Amino acid sequence: MATLPLQADKFIGFDNYKQLYFIKDNILHKQGSEGVYVYSDFQLGKIASVDIINPLKIVIFYETVNTVVFVDNRLNEIERINFNNLPQFVTVSTATNAGNNLLWIFNVDTQQLELFDYRSNRKTIVSQPFSGKLLSQASNFNYCFMLTERMLRAFNVYGSLLSEMEAMNFEKIIQQNEKVLALKANALYTIQMLPKENSEKTIHPIKIELPENPIKDLQLSQDLLYIYDGINILTFSLTPPKQ
Repeated sequence: MATLPLQADKFIGFDNYKQLYFIKDNILHKQGSEGVYVYSDFQLGKIASVDIINPLKIVIFYETVNTVVFVDNRLNEIERINFNNLPQFVTVSTATNAGNNLLWIFNVDTQQLELFDYRSNRKTIVSQPFSGKLLSQASNFNYCFMLTERMLRAFNVYGSLLSEMEAMNFEKIIQQNEKVLALKANALYTIQMLPKENSEKTIHPIKIELPENPIKDLQLSQDLLYIYDGINILTFSLTPPKQ
């Protein structure tokens, strides 16, 4: 287990180039071998989320003003989307990168997951309306995982519901490719939300054995699990050692 000291309000994670991202005093920071960069726009309010799946086009979401800001690898602003100004007004509570000029967004007005094309300003409804509050969204270019008070669901970019299970009091989810981790009462569980062919269809969360550290923020990247306990970033390998 490796440790790295960090003073931050929120740990975002490491990108594919091992550059570190975090939020301190509502400023997004990037640090690493590429240099030190910051981004802020206090007029937009509090940063709700940051998606670094594409380090060349990072998605910063400001929920209070219903706005997404795209920044490049030096955290220079590229463009922004104000959902209040769209021809079809939409209130958004999550916005993450879906690739190909698309965003995964959760439409609060209809309680539905949608794919939004920010070049054509067109949106595609992915899900039926959800019942219960949306607690956490984790996504990549192929899949979006949605955790509500009642259910955990997996969708693909074609709008298909791939699987679902009871929420089991999970508080937050993270993902990498087809792997999903869920947080509950400071414990982590791995969940196979995308069953393999000929595998059992019932989904069984499996608890991950970890040291008892507080989990403030976490990220899963390249089979490495990063946990921020408020003082240090702890790094764990999820790949079993070769015999």
